[in-house]
Amino acid sequence: MDRVIIFDTTLRDGEQAAGGTLNVQEKLEIARQLEKLGVDVIEAGFPVTSPGDFEAVRLISQEVRTPSICVLTHANLKAVDDSWEAVKGAANPRIHIVLSSSDIHLFYQLRKSREEIIDMSCSTVAHARKYCDNIEFSAMDASRTEPEYIYQLLKAVIDAGATTVNVPDTVGYAMPPQFGDLIDGVFKNVPNIGSAVVSIHCHNDLGLAVANSLEAIKRGARQVECTINGIGERAGNASLEEIVMAIRTRSDFFNLTTNIDTTQIYRTSRLVSDLTGFQVQLNKAIVGGNAFRHSSGLHIDGMIKMPTTFEIMDPKSIGIPSSSLVLGKTSGRHAFRERLSELGYSLKDADLNRAFTVFKELADKKKDITDRDIESLVAEEQRTVSEDYHLKRIQVTCGDQGVPTAAVRLIGPDGKTKEDAALGTGPIDALYKAINRIVKVPNSLTEFTVKSVTEGIDAIGEVLIRIESDGVTYTGRGADTDIIVSSAKAYINALNRLIAARGKDS
Repeated sequence: MDRVIIFDTTLRDGEQAAGGTLNVQEKLEIARQLEKLGVDVIEAGFPVTSPGDFEAVRLISQEVRTPSICVLTHANLKAVDDSWEAVKGAANPRIHIVLSSSDIHLFYQLRKSREEIIDMSCSTVAHARKYCDNIEFSAMDASRTEPEYIYQLLKAVIDAGATTVNVPDTVGYAMPPQFGDLIDGVFKNVPNIGSAVVSIHCHNDLGLAVANSLEAIKRGARQVECTINGIGERAGNASLEEIVMAIRTRSDFFNLTTNIDTTQIYRTSRLVSDLTGFQVQLNKAIVGGNAFRHSSGLHIDGMIKMPTTFEIMDPKSIGIPSSSLVLGKTSGRHAFRERLSELGYSLKDADLNRAFTVFKELADKKKDITDRDIESLVAEEQRTVSEDYHLKRIQVTCGDQGVPTAAVRLIGPDGKTKEDAALGTGPIDALYKAINRIVKVPNSLTEFTVKSVTEGIDAIGEVLIRIESDGVTYTGRGADTDIIVSSAKAYINALNRLIAARGKDS
């Protein structure tokens, strides 16, 4: 079977989603997981946009060796030079040049003629070829560009040295048959198209990113650009897990394959969700909480008799253990380690010991601990490994007849204990005011969300918050059986991210 190249842009286009900012170490952690997943190309970032992005690309290029590491750059010679400095340490570096092609972009945004766009594209591609042979060119907004001009532009950049040409549906405007016809036209009307891989990059503004991507693959495209959980600008990108599992599940229709280890999909989805703060909707295909759950009596009856009556995929194929093993306070370290392994976690001994200690503390509060509880506590421990401020203790009093009061004890960057207290309109308001009196980093709270990890009155509560400082949004998450404690952890997590970002910029 033909193989489709999976180009993951979670760390570039995915991070561009409003509120999805990642720090350098978080990007590296996701890149390592993408390597385990088996993606062919990781678009690690846009180095010229910030020192942090440059450093993330440089670090990923040095430490993640199996996939090709790609950088996005403007069609600008200096930008190409600077981007190469970030990615040159990669085992197989790629330079990805993007320039608009539609008349609406040329007239209103770039103020350039079609001829000027071709000249800029070719000169930049030729310049990039001086650094490496792996060059991609994207004709941004291709789906709203006159097809004849797309053919002309792609021929020119292939002649200049592009080895991959990307045909994006940048604003999610295309309908699947229309987009498929555009790909057909590229193969029929670009005479040197055999010298390059045809790629597609679809957005989800009309909910058609995956449909358009699959149609293009069916018409001959052999690289698909996508993100974990479909995150990205506006309504997001084509979802990697949906594309990969469609190709795998319907191999009879596509007669195609990928290099993806599908058993790593669930773990990757959870990691990206946790680090970006973007929750996966319950009815999300493949990785949603309800994707393999059944409620209807008719469906349950069919599942008991034969799972394939109502499930076209085995949950184990994407890394979800099908057993419902429940751990408790009598469970030992070995059982805990085994369950972590089944869920896709491989912890070092020190991390395992720390997680097991927290597991035992949780087991004293909850009778039964589920997979989602385990995922939540591991994620919580990973969030607290490197902190400027660490939550030591809180005490809150509130009620309909009293004034909400919060007292907080934190461990500061110098290792010393810092304490303060405050009044507020409610317990969370008082808590955050008390923390602010210690940390003293100006910010405003823009989002506060609470959800239960599992059912039951003893469930872990997860809090997601977003704060804004100097126009930049920072996400924080916290989890605990006490929702007030979760709220404090989430706020400290967000503040630590803010402090870390400022430290890198200074």
